Amino acid sequence: MTDTLDNPTDASTLGPRAVTLLGMAVNVVLAVGKVLTGVVFGSQTILADGVHSASDLITDIAVLAGLGVSSKPADPDHHYGHRRVATLVALFVGGALVAAAVGIAADALDTFRKLLTLQQVEAIRPLWPLVAACVSVPAKEIIFRLTRRVARRVDDASLEANAWHHRTDALSSIAAATGIAAVWIGGETWRFLDPLGAVVLSAFLVSVGVRVLWRSASELTDRAPREEVIVDIEQIVADTDGVRNHHAVRARTLGGRLEMDVHVQVDADLTVYDGHNIATQVRRRIRDAHPRVQEVIVHVEPADTGDQADY
Repeated sequence: MTDTLDNPTDASTLGPRAVTLLGMAVNVVLAVGKVLTGVVFGSQTILADGVHSASDLITDIAVLAGLGVSSKPADPDHHYGHRRVATLVALFVGGALVAAAVGIAADALDTFRKLLTLQQVEAIRPLWPLVAACVSVPAKEIIFRLTRRVARRVDDASLEANAWHHRTDALSSIAAATGIAAVWIGGETWRFLDPLGAVVLSAFLVSVGVRVLWRSASELTDRAPREEVIVDIEQIVADTDGVRNHHAVRARTLGGRLEMDVHVQVDADLTVYDGHNIATQVRRRIRDAHPRVQEVIVHVEPADTGDQADY
């Protein structure tokens, strides 16, 4: 995995490491700005939003570490490479999303409790907190789109998970801006909109986090790709010149890519050289049709023995 572009005309002219570093820079500026604004102008909402931006820095650092390790080639201790590191990082990011959702929901419910019991809630001077929240929304949305585009181009699960973390920060800023604007326009009468938006946001955060966790857990348990992908690959194998039959097609997802193996039967009187060429054609045709396939192991068998392995 490198920072070179597969398509120079792509609007995202950044590689995985570069887009993550850009996200870190934006997070530092937004986190410091929103936390200071919250402290100076008495806005707990924008203060919490700033803390959320700061939490993104943790996942940025984790993704950078994952990119540095998962792209390493195989070595004597890791014969299949290090791509599972990207899956582990995605698992961490998914957990961070769920944790952020729990924190937001807890703060919102506490605010509801205070409002219902008529407890004193700190007054807000809303103008600059509202400006800070409004600036955060387009900044984080742009970073989300750039990161997701790069993640899908290089098929990296941890990078896509981090992209969604950027999106959740943009959504939390929308919720913060809504609550602050409501207080500015309607005063304390509309104060309930602030925690209400936070509860809605936390539900979205949980759904995204659980989806990331599920995808990562599926990869760690060697879940097969969608059935239509397997069916298409089997058709490609069957249509390859020299293949008389095939069986035992297996595939798994690994760090956003696919690894697979297949048994093909060829004429028994072919030379080893000819059988090897057929296996090479099978491998090439599969990878040409499905760029996500990183490795294909082709087992060649004579077609007239009737001795088929089923694994």
